[in-house]
Amino acid sequence: MRILVTGAAGFIGSHVAEALAAGGHTVAGLDAVVRDGTRGDLIHADVRDAEAVAAALSGVDLVCHHAAMVGLGTGFADAPGYVSRNDLGTAVLLAEMAAAGVRRLVLASSMVIYGEGRYECPLHGSARPLPRAEADLAAGRFEPSCPDCGAPMLAGLVTEDAPADPRNVYAATKLMQENLAASWAHLTGGAVAALRYHNVYGPRMPADTPYAGVAAIFRSALARGQAPRVFEDGAQLRDFVHVRDVARANAVAARWAAGAPGGRFRAFNVGSGVPRRVGEIAAALSRVLAGPPPEVTGEYRLGDVRHIVASNERLRTELGWCPQISFDAGMAEFADLTRLAQAT
Repeated sequence: MRILVTGAAGFIGSHVAEALAAGGHTVAGLDAVVRDGTRGDLIHADVRDAEAVAAALSGVDLVCHHAAMVGLGTGFADAPGYVSRNDLGTAVLLAEMAAAGVRRLVLASSMVIYGEGRYECPLHGSARPLPRAEADLAAGRFEPSCPDCGAPMLAGLVTEDAPADPRNVYAATKLMQENLAASWAHLTGGAVAALRYHNVYGPRMPADTPYAGVAAIFRSALARGQAPRVFEDGAQLRDFVHVRDVARANAVAARWAAGAPGGRFRAFNVGSGVPRRVGEIAAALSRVLAGPPPEVTGEYRLGDVRHIVASNERLRTELGWCPQISFDAGMAEFADLTRLAQAT
């Protein structure tokens, strides 16, 4: 297949392009930014540029859409940028795909659309907590409580049929991307595999921006000889998945989308399946880099969720994917990249 990867020069998109090319596909790329070392057939253009997108779609069989503004950001002032790049950009792409007769899409989505993860109350069973109040966060009460009785709850795994509950601007735009793609599939007879990524880390991960992932932020602090600063009490649960495993998920999703019946939209969680505490990530990086231990600050950000870990069972059983890079191996590689950067 000839596959167009939007955001092909970015952190995840560049790995996806490489994995698809290694699988025998012809890969074209489109990205608003050209970075050193970017390889392959790359069009330098914004995904909101309809004329450039139309040109990039010539001869294309399938699109892997990764062009986006990512991360939680700095506040609601970021909303216009997120909506423009993520939602308008996706709408332009889908409109041009419809016009060009390209009917197969792999969409880079995110587990953030779920909001808080799945919880169980000892008295009321499965429950969906309300957004955490700032007064509770300021007082160090970080765990969500049952909305019916106020009792502490236990976090569990979220499956793809859980209701969406976006709790920040980025999450809202990722959900809108899915809604746009589902509407496009129904109206055009297309097929969409929406990959809901967990916390992706690995080579080429952006650093030192408000939009960088927490692993990159910790690594940057350690590279400066500083202790990584851990928000809340460090017990927040996340799932850290290596970018090369994510790239392989795109490859199997592309095969699924290529053979799926028209009008189909299917979401897949992409994660390692192993919950990790955020403080554990900071401690692991401090250990392998022989840096200062993490500093647990008690600070917080409104819009952050406490625990979000999703089941990857659907991706495993339906598409035959499983993660291949262990947490220890991935973090060791991550640390080696930091040592290399310090030496140059």
